[in-house]
Amino acid sequence: MMPNLIRFFLLSLLVCSPLLTEAQSTPSSSSPGRTLTMAQAEALALKNNPQITIGKLRALVAQQYVREARSALLPNAYLSVTAVDSNPGSRLAAGGLNNPILFPRAAAGATAGQLITDFGRSTNLLSSSEFQAKAEDQNSAATTAQIILAVDQAFYNVLETKDLVTVAQKTVDSRQALVDKIKALTNAKLKSDLDLSFSTVDLARGKLLFLEARNNYETSLAVLSAILGFPDEQNFQLVEEPAAIAPPALDVLPLIQQALQQRPEVAALQDQVQAAEKFGSAEHDLWRPTVSALGVVGEAPVRDNHISNWYGAVGVNINIPIFNGSLYSARAKAADLQTELNRQKLTDLRNNIVRDVRNSWQDTNRAYERLSVTQQFREQASLGLDLAQARYNLGLGSIVEFSQAELQKTEADLADTDAKYQYRLTQIVLAYTISAPK
Repeated sequence: MMPNLIRFFLLSLLVCSPLLTEAQSTPSSSSPGRTLTMAQAEALALKNNPQITIGKLRALVAQQYVREARSALLPNAYLSVTAVDSNPGSRLAAGGLNNPILFPRAAAGATAGQLITDFGRSTNLLSSSEFQAKAEDQNSAATTAQIILAVDQAFYNVLETKDLVTVAQKTVDSRQALVDKIKALTNAKLKSDLDLSFSTVDLARGKLLFLEARNNYETSLAVLSAILGFPDEQNFQLVEEPAAIAPPALDVLPLIQQALQQRPEVAALQDQVQAAEKFGSAEHDLWRPTVSALGVVGEAPVRDNHISNWYGAVGVNINIPIFNGSLYSARAKAADLQTELNRQKLTDLRNNIVRDVRNSWQDTNRAYERLSVTQQFREQASLGLDLAQARYNLGLGSIVEFSQAELQKTEADLADTDAKYQYRLTQIVLAYTISAPK
């Protein structure tokens, strides 16, 4: 009996002593890629992501519409060259109510026209286009904020999945050491095949956990690479900048007010409402008269004797709409309905933002409270594993007890790692919903 106890003691020392050391070893990483901080990732996305370019181009297009609307208030001038060969003294007799005489001639001249007033229609159209341009600028800012949010979320997802890979690798190493230990004890007839079977099953579970964690890490890298504008997956080595864990705000109402005041989506819809109002006013102004001036001057070096060698004239034209088949009424009604539609969209957006801020704030509070719980869980699980391992080494505990303690330790490590990154992610989402500066 005594030799067996001595052999058991020696084998336990030889096999169990490196167990905790091996469990703390980190997995070997592949060839290191480009190091990347969060600020560098955001700069890359702003430079390469097509959505950023699309937002800027839409804003530039809107600026050209402003120039287009402003052109109605500026003079128009053009040159004309005309040459006519006709039967001398003939007249146009059909095709119109006018009856001009046709003379052979060749002439060149200039024409200039200027709108005097259309009683506010052109100025309202200009104001509408200016508000629309401001709305596109705000939409571009909103797109930028959304891309930055996506980059930050993808960045932390990569960090989290990488840490989970490390936890899974440590689990595999720890369970592999346990299997080797029990196999040696089983070969020495000091442990049963049941113990070896249980430990082998736990090792297989650890390997499955590692494979899933590694797959999630590769997926998160692919997502980050796509957001940064790369067509292929990049093997980034992310650099996490240390930051103190600050508690969330105590009151959500100031956050809601900040969101309603600073969110670019709200500002964009407010500008769209004003643009629609100005456009509606312009459509109602279609019923008002239009007063314009026109001036022409030119010379006819080749001409009939009845034509002077030069010509010039100025005039004022007034157009007063009377009837057009209800076209103007329909356009004005459609513009009013569009204005009301934009107002309702703005109200709906504000309600959604209030809801999003409240939800994000609650998520942040829950994630912050989860930090202490998962930390406690991890400490207790570590203590439980140490006790279960000591009992198993002394032959006082079963392999089932030890396996259960090891499973709880792995679960606690995963929960604690997830809790830290989930709190950071909820802070990022909350900062986005209230449009807080970084």
